[in-house]
Amino acid sequence: MFRIDVMSGIPVYEQIIEQMEKFILTGVLKGTEQVPSVRNLSVELSVNPNTIQKAYSDLDRRGIIFSVPGKGCFVSENAKGILSEAKRNQISDLEQMMYELILAGVGREEIINSLDKAIERKEHADSMGENYDKC
Repeated sequence: MFRIDVMSGIPVYEQIIEQMEKFILTGVLKGTEQVPSVRNLSVELSVNPNTIQKAYSDLDRRGIIFSVPGKGCFVSENAKGILSEAKRNQISDLEQMMYELILAGVGREEIINSLDKAIERKEHADSMGENYDKC
């Protein structure tokens, strides 16, 4: 389920966090569903368990997952809502980025086409019954 790109330049723990968030937002992982154990994910990805634990600790701190002693880690019931709200809070960052693109000479049509492509990508994934866009 998880994939790590060691050549990406993005720290492994951040890749795990990003993928976990995407799995939750797309419905691959649902509220109260158990996530892979630190040990299992460490073996599956050939990654140090401390790296996995660092990602899980961050997700736990933000209320995305929670741990049950002796049972493992689970997706919190309101994880999707927490993540959706966090994404909505990024709109001001997106507005700033678009402003900078406009200053750099990127036209309105290019920006709108980019938005349309993102929407089409989501609609295509939905129509194909895919929960997780692998692109």
